[in-house]
Amino acid sequence: MYSYNIFQWMFFFHFYCFFGWCVESAYVSFHHKKWVNRGFLKSPFLPLYGSGALMMLIVSAPFQDHPLLVFLAGCVGATVLEFVTGAVMEALFHVRYWDYSKQRFQFHGYICLATSLSWGALTVLMTEAIHKPVERLVFRLPENVLTVLALGVAALICGDFALSFKAALDLRDILIGIEKAKNELRLVQKRLDAILAEANAEFCARKETLSAKREELADRLSESLETYLEETLHNVESKMDSLKQLAKNRPSEYLESVREELRDLWGKYRLHVAAGEQLGKLKAFYQKRIFRSNPTLTSFRFREALEELKQKTERKD
Repeated sequence: MYSYNIFQWMFFFHFYCFFGWCVESAYVSFHHKKWVNRGFLKSPFLPLYGSGALMMLIVSAPFQDHPLLVFLAGCVGATVLEFVTGAVMEALFHVRYWDYSKQRFQFHGYICLATSLSWGALTVLMTEAIHKPVERLVFRLPENVLTVLALGVAALICGDFALSFKAALDLRDILIGIEKAKNELRLVQKRLDAILAEANAEFCARKETLSAKREELADRLSESLETYLEETLHNVESKMDSLKQLAKNRPSEYLESVREELRDLWGKYRLHVAAGEQLGKLKAFYQKRIFRSNPTLTSFRFREALEELKQKTERKD
């Protein structure tokens, strides 16, 4: 079993956060053919890897002389940690920072067999090769130096985490607002369609009535009176066309009976515009970094809204 003091454990956590960031950023950058500062934080640390490394050390400690058991313990422990972290983050922020939905033998997109096996292999590699030199380094550091390093990096990570957490919550609120506005816009569109349909039906009814009267009286009316009816029909058509155009261009002036309703619909439309404008009110630096550091960021609940925000952020760049 390992016997480290609190500052040694903190140093290990910070070291593996940084080591995981190096590996993850290099892999994602190679895959996307451009540099990607990977992770939830702005600073070069990935807390999931630090937590995973400490978890690997703890769960594998009783089986240090049995590599197969170390492998299995690493598989189970890291998989549980990854599943819980992914589920909690999606519940909090409504987005997924990783998604295995397209992988074989996956579960809810949070975990998959290939990754779990990789965690097991990494546990064996870490306990047998990686951790031993890191442990020797920590033991050689003077206690006061180790304490300052551990506390200093911890303060940096905590401050970074607070800002990144706030930015992620802002992103969640924007996604919720945009989705709500989109739903109300659909209702606005349906109601406007209904109003225009009613106007069109009234127009058609008047046209048919006038046409019937004209046909009935055509044989008995003089040419001048027939011309008058034609002009009247033309005027009605013209006015109805103007009325329909008015409903499209200036709904607040269309029919006194629906004035208040259309005013309410217009207010709902403005909600959608306001939701888009909120993007510029966020902490832009951290907001953009979320997308840059997580190019595969997805959301099943707010897929359209998330893609819209990504495109707006790219245009602002």
